[in-house]
Amino acid sequence: MKLTVVGGGSTYTPELIDGFARLRDTLPIEELVLVDPAADRLELVGGLARRIFARQGHPGRIVTTADLDAGVDGADAVLLQLRVGGQAARQQDETWPLECGCVGQETTGAGGLAKALRTVPVVLDIADRVRRANPRAWIIDFTNPVGIVTRALLRAGHRAVGLCNVAIGFQRRFAGLLDVTPSEIHLDHVGLNHLTWETAVRLGGPEGEDVLPALLTGHGDAIAADLHLPRPLLDRLGVVPSYYLRYYYAHDEVVRELRTKPSRASEVARMEQQLLEMYGDPALDEKPALLARRGGAYYSEAAVDLAAALLTGSGSPYQVVNTYNDGTLPFLPDDAVIEVQAAVGPKGATPLPVTPVDPLYAGLTANVTAYEDLALDAALRGGRDRVFRALLAHPLIGQYAYAETLTDELLAHNREHLAWA
Repeated sequence: MKLTVVGGGSTYTPELIDGFARLRDTLPIEELVLVDPAADRLELVGGLARRIFARQGHPGRIVTTADLDAGVDGADAVLLQLRVGGQAARQQDETWPLECGCVGQETTGAGGLAKALRTVPVVLDIADRVRRANPRAWIIDFTNPVGIVTRALLRAGHRAVGLCNVAIGFQRRFAGLLDVTPSEIHLDHVGLNHLTWETAVRLGGPEGEDVLPALLTGHGDAIAADLHLPRPLLDRLGVVPSYYLRYYYAHDEVVRELRTKPSRASEVARMEQQLLEMYGDPALDEKPALLARRGGAYYSEAAVDLAAALLTGSGSPYQVVNTYNDGTLPFLPDDAVIEVQAAVGPKGATPLPVTPVDPLYAGLTANVTAYEDLALDAALRGGRDRVFRALLAHPLIGQYAYAETLTDELLAHNREHLAWA
């Protein structure tokens, strides 16, 4: 089995490598290719990756290359984890929206749109080259904004599934609070990527007992603290929103916070420099503890589980993924990409039935889906008016004066990445 990671020079990659090494019986990789145009980073990450495999006795071969076509040639699955524009572009995404009093974040609001516009054309080019190399290859997208990028891939006819680590993070957290194994936790996870709610927490599987009420009663303070949301709000909702919902439920509070502290991008940039220095140490043969602060917790377990299900039919039978709606949420178009529990296997992902969604969540989900449709149109066809329409549609913006200013700012900060600008 050959698996290729595009964006293999990312400081995330050792987390992925660690999972591949530990879970080699689930996903028996014979060749792992790390593709990245940044030769200096790739050398450091590739060296550590080989040492991790060697320490854990993994027999697979690790290849590093800047040649995308060579890297994807014959690959059974290609995992995308790229960042167009790097941390410098992320720093901009997180700062210029604040000038209008709007959230500055790399996947949500105006910053999220900027990232989508930069990313979608690049990902589609990569996917076309993957298809030419192996039409049966699966593409696993971890590149944000996952919902929009996965929708672009599926619309273009690619064999693609989107992946996010939010659900597996909740699964691990809830399992710890309940003192059970993660495999015993099944989440009723509903919504869009970075816009989801845990509406039930079931023990044993899709038909298991819902212990969410007891979880909120016994551990509501801890869960609320994790989300940086007030405990009374969780009690009133009766569900657990993803931490990205804080951008909606406490927008102005978040903006005030973001204006008074260093951006997450600047923190990550400093952390990445530290990590790369560590990766260059020839004595290091395991992922460093600092990597846990970089983000992407449990990413490797989720990626291994998904790849194993798609390629071999093994792994967990039900997984939270991003895939076509196809009637699962009746208030959304069939070609919307939703993030829900799905049955996953060699034929792809089929969403499990979802209980009726409370209008409080359905309304916001429909609104953001409409924004994502306009965002994808702007990413595919370009044009200032399409950017403006997407921004005006976003519930975190919604005022024409803000949309006008943010359109100008977005274009000014991203011209080098937008062929049409």
